[in-house]
Amino acid sequence: MTSNNQQLPEELTEAQASEWVRTQFQKANLHLAEKGVLMDNVAVQESRYLPPYVAVWKINALDRKSYWVISGDLPTDYIEIGGAANAREALRAFSFRWQMKAQQLMDAGVNEQTAADYIKLLISRAHSLYDLFESEKLWANT
Repeated sequence: MTSNNQQLPEELTEAQASEWVRTQFQKANLHLAEKGVLMDNVAVQESRYLPPYVAVWKINALDRKSYWVISGDLPTDYIEIGGAANAREALRAFSFRWQMKAQQLMDAGVNEQTAADYIKLLISRAHSLYDLFESEKLWANT
């Protein structure tokens, strides 16, 4: 998920990819904890990873609810499982959510540079997520 003028990083080794996945899992778990959601377990078979760009986790929480959590080279975020049937649909749901959030911030007339940069990031990553959602090649084995 890079812009068109950036080069993709070289292929990660298996050890680097495993470390990236572990780090993203910790990031996702911390994000949930900061939001008051305590993890019970992760549904590994339903989670998807594309190192070093994005990880989509299906997390079952102690509150007996399940969530999709996204982390990687993008803002860490989560939605309740009802918002998407699988990891692919979760990417689309996050894409739409971030597009709406960016529009709300623009409509609010945010003028600070930090906020403007955040809006650009949300839009860029929303488009990248949608491209991943649409990629039949990525989802052929699911």
